[in-house]
Amino acid sequence: MNALEIKNLSKSFGGVHAVRGASFEIAEGKITALIGPNGAGKTTLFNVVNGFISADEGKVFLHGREVTASPVWERSRLGMSRTFQQSRVFKNLSIRENLALALREDDDKFWKSFLRASSEDGIEEKIKETLSLVELHRDIDTPVTDLSYGQQKLFDLARALLNPHTVLLLDEPVAGLNPVIREKLKDIMKHLKERGETILLIEHDIDFVRAVADWVIVMDQGSVLTEGEPEKAFKDKRVLDAYLGTTAEKSR
Repeated sequence: MNALEIKNLSKSFGGVHAVRGASFEIAEGKITALIGPNGAGKTTLFNVVNGFISADEGKVFLHGREVTASPVWERSRLGMSRTFQQSRVFKNLSIRENLALALREDDDKFWKSFLRASSEDGIEEKIKETLSLVELHRDIDTPVTDLSYGQQKLFDLARALLNPHTVLLLDEPVAGLNPVIREKLKDIMKHLKERGETILLIEHDIDFVRAVADWVIVMDQGSVLTEGEPEKAFKDKRVLDAYLGTTAEKSR
């Protein structure tokens, strides 16, 4: 069974067709990259899949269960966890407090997670293990506002990992990062794949995609243009024209 199935998904804003009949499947235990030029509809599709906006047409299935009409919180409880292009944190809270909230598995534990984040219930240990996994070496009582941009990206990944999940949706995880942290994230992604994580990511960094992705889905003008293994997808003339600008380069 696939982790995610997207069937004929469409979304318009006024007269603008952001997503047009997109269909694809996400295999369990693999890293799938969703790529395409700016305005191709990638983030809109992410938001529909995650439930932040509703679909006009089509269906979304999570492990065979239709979740097209399910609210965000329900999809989260069924196993979806995601990051955003811009970090979304509780700015008045520490790293510990922000990450403790991600660990909640039911409402009874919500306030316990927030208020206690202690070694007694294993929460602090889980937080430290995950911060170590993403190589974010800061004291857990550090205010999140003290984190650099790169550290915030690592923090976002840690929070998505701590949220009980079966599928990770990562929206441009290396956007704006320096080369050192990009290389670090490559290694982290490979490690996550080794431990069986299912990941769908949006990314513009082709070298990063080549290094970590098992499968590539290319979008253009709201539709799925093609899909396949990275090297095969990147050699497709339609991808070179639409995404890499080969035709434009030749015309100069």
